[in-house]
Amino acid sequence: MATPRRPTNNDLPPPGLGLLALEFRAPFELGSVLPAWPVLQRAPAGDGHTVLVFPGLSASDATTLPLRGYLGTRGYRSMGWSQGFNFGPRAGVLDTARRDLREAYEASGRKVSLIGWSLGGVYARELAKEMPELVRCVITLGTPFAGPPKSTNAWRIYELTSGRDIHSEHQQFDLPAAPPVPTTSIYSRTDGIVAWQGSIQQPDHAETENIEVVASHIGLGVNPGAWWAVADRLAQPENLWRPFDRTGLYGIKGLIYPDPNRS
Repeated sequence: MATPRRPTNNDLPPPGLGLLALEFRAPFELGSVLPAWPVLQRAPAGDGHTVLVFPGLSASDATTLPLRGYLGTRGYRSMGWSQGFNFGPRAGVLDTARRDLREAYEASGRKVSLIGWSLGGVYARELAKEMPELVRCVITLGTPFAGPPKSTNAWRIYELTSGRDIHSEHQQFDLPAAPPVPTTSIYSRTDGIVAWQGSIQQPDHAETENIEVVASHIGLGVNPGAWWAVADRLAQPENLWRPFDRTGLYGIKGLIYPDPNRS
């Protein structure tokens, strides 16, 4: 899949007030799950492998419960991160995430898929870089890994809740580099929290891709289009990865997933 071009400067601003105001549509995205449910149940079924889901900044496992419930209907063993609210990589957070990933792998004897919403996607990507032998694939939802530190409307909240300087945090990791496993970034150009260009990954290897949906940032984890894309990506046979097909399902998908190459 061709990759949309992203700005190369370090002055990428966060979304403006207009997009930020549109974040109030998130409850309607959750409400759209019910009428979309018959179609969502036609998404490819899974093979029972374990999926570990990380919540966004200042969020908890409660926010990923709808997504994890849906993945359960598709045949996966989905798990939350079980660390309460995500207030950044404070002492012990990443160590616990590493332990949970290893325990999930050892319990099933199979590689684990990682899903991360916003900041949770940073955890998922970095864990997969450290422990690729345990990870089947990585899927992120509105994760700001490719932009400068202050290209989101949440950086102040991050510094307040984590007690860390966001510039220093960015310097510790090579966030734009993709993990050496199949990696999908799901993003929205109408994201009111994260500048969408900061969620575009370059083709570091053949198994990287970007999927655009129409969603708010807060609603990405409950958006039917995002759910279908997640289920489709998880259902791929291990070692037989193919890029996402945005034109199938009698052409309906072409209406739900915009062309990422448009200007």
